[in-house]
Amino acid sequence: MRKKTGLTIVERAIILVPGFEAVSKKMQQQVVLRGQSMSTFNNYIRRIAAISLHFGQLPDEIDEDEINTYLVGLARDPKSPSRSSFKHMVYGLRYYYRICGKNKKAIALPALKQDSKLPIILNQKELKELFMAPKLLKHRVVLSLIYSAGLRGQEVINLKIADIDFERKTIHIRQSKYKKDRIVPLSTDITKGLKKYLAAENPHVWLFNGKKLHSQYSTKGLSWIMRETLKKTTIIKAVNLHSLRHSYATHLLEQGLNIVTVKKLLGHASITTTMIYLHVAQCEYIEAHSPFDKLYGKAKK
Repeated sequence: MRKKTGLTIVERAIILVPGFEAVSKKMQQQVVLRGQSMSTFNNYIRRIAAISLHFGQLPDEIDEDEINTYLVGLARDPKSPSRSSFKHMVYGLRYYYRICGKNKKAIALPALKQDSKLPIILNQKELKELFMAPKLLKHRVVLSLIYSAGLRGQEVINLKIADIDFERKTIHIRQSKYKKDRIVPLSTDITKGLKKYLAAENPHVWLFNGKKLHSQYSTKGLSWIMRETLKKTTIIKAVNLHSLRHSYATHLLEQGLNIVTVKKLLGHASITTTMIYLHVAQCEYIEAHSPFDKLYGKAKK
């Protein structure tokens, strides 16, 4: 986030808060050493910059009661009904304290309850309307691709042209979350749109180029495409870009794919994460029966 000065919140903290630059470098080193993504670092360091600028000093120099009062203000902020600012600030502070060797302060921070909300899913009619709405071919292709392969936003912008294998009909997702590669099927129908897009746009290296030469598209740009496209549809559900990934997982389960395979396709570290889709998938009900009855054909009634 930049102010009228042209400086980001982190750049302002480096100038105005003593010791912040050293902390920023230390946090960045730890993120790299732990194999975490730079988006994690950017998220955390912006939170630390915000609280440091508010008090004019680093978090470990701020009184515990003052920090709690600050967090209460974030939690009650009417502009943040999802309490995302509060949660990310707690995450950022916890990470900061642990890196600084102040585990007691990290433990003393408020415990965060995990969201128990179920993902919102788009049905097939809504998806068709969504994919038809954009005027630009690039926008139609990128939204369709996300749903067709269950991609995260970061995975989309990291795709290179070479990661699409039209012959084998696969997409190679490299070093995604948890620093793992995975292969997912490339839709036959998406293949047609992708080839048409590549011929028309002629991107270089990255599958989806940004405005600058040889640059990647941004996740903010993807979210903007989704928001603007939704405005052109009759969809009233509170969905976002990630809802396409949720819909992908749910529809695969509804179409009979086993949950272990869905877990692998999504790149989840634990099957527990994937199991949330069982609560929204409308799977066909099968009565309890003996497998022996299916051994020689249809079970007799």
